[in-house]
Amino acid sequence: MDLLYIIWNPDPVMFYIGERGIRWYGFLLAFGFLMGYLILSRVMKKEGNKQEIIDKLAIYVIVGVVVGLRLGHCFFYNPAYYFSNPLEILYVWEGGLASHGGAAGILIAVGIFAYRKKISYLGLLDRIVLIVPLAGGMVRLGNLMNSEILGVPTKFSLAFKFLRNREDLLPAINASGGNCQVTDLNCLADYWVARHPTQLYEAIFYFIMFIAFFLIYKKYISKWQPGTFLGWFVTVLFVFRYVIEFTKVDQVEFDGWTDAIRMGQLLSIPFIIIGYLLLDWGYGLLIFRKYRQSQKAEKQNNVKSDNKLSNKEKK
Repeated sequence: MDLLYIIWNPDPVMFYIGERGIRWYGFLLAFGFLMGYLILSRVMKKEGNKQEIIDKLAIYVIVGVVVGLRLGHCFFYNPAYYFSNPLEILYVWEGGLASHGGAAGILIAVGIFAYRKKISYLGLLDRIVLIVPLAGGMVRLGNLMNSEILGVPTKFSLAFKFLRNREDLLPAINASGGNCQVTDLNCLADYWVARHPTQLYEAIFYFIMFIAFFLIYKKYISKWQPGTFLGWFVTVLFVFRYVIEFTKVDQVEFDGWTDAIRMGQLLSIPFIIIGYLLLDWGYGLLIFRKYRQSQKAEKQNNVKSDNKLSNKEKK
């Protein structure tokens, strides 16, 4: 059975330029942004938007995402440290990005852009989120190459043994019973803790989500109220994020209630609520039911009035 485990120990650096290493994570993040920009640009140009507007929007989104990713990690996952060492917030190259912060960054950046350009906020977000799963999948592949955001131990076949996770080194040495040298990772790998490759689970889900929502966008975006596509997207994404947290090692400790809920789950709840409210707004499910019913009745009355006018003109 142990033969089915995957030994994972890749070099996180793709290649070196002099003494400077180009990491897989940075490459995949940049590639995700580039592909997202090209796809968004093509979609929005087909809808009659000028390239200048698209380029400016892309700049707002990239800045919002990067700032949100970093601040989300600093303030959600390790606030005490970064409040004591505020300059290290700028050390993005040392790692530490939080996707929930990136999501908040997009909402704020697009809000500022929509306000300044007098464009529909929800309409813009409907289009921006189209490319988010693609970038998210690339980021998770980067996490996999960095051997970070690890899963909990499991006996699941094809689980990963992350040999760069030094927290598993001592347990492997103890489990080997002296059969392996401390520096012999090939030998210790037989005794290494196998974990869920949560980065891979997320990457696969995000790529599937990108394809599915791209097809949904093409078919329904012109039929739905602005924000309905966004509502479906946010709900599906963050329900998944809530569930997948059960397979992850918790990245932050909560005194007294860590077992009840994790930080990633806690941060997902507001987005799930936002997603439902957007769906309710679009369909009139519960909270906005009366509003949508009144809108529908008003449209019907307008149609009847138009028909009466046209009949009078014919007479």
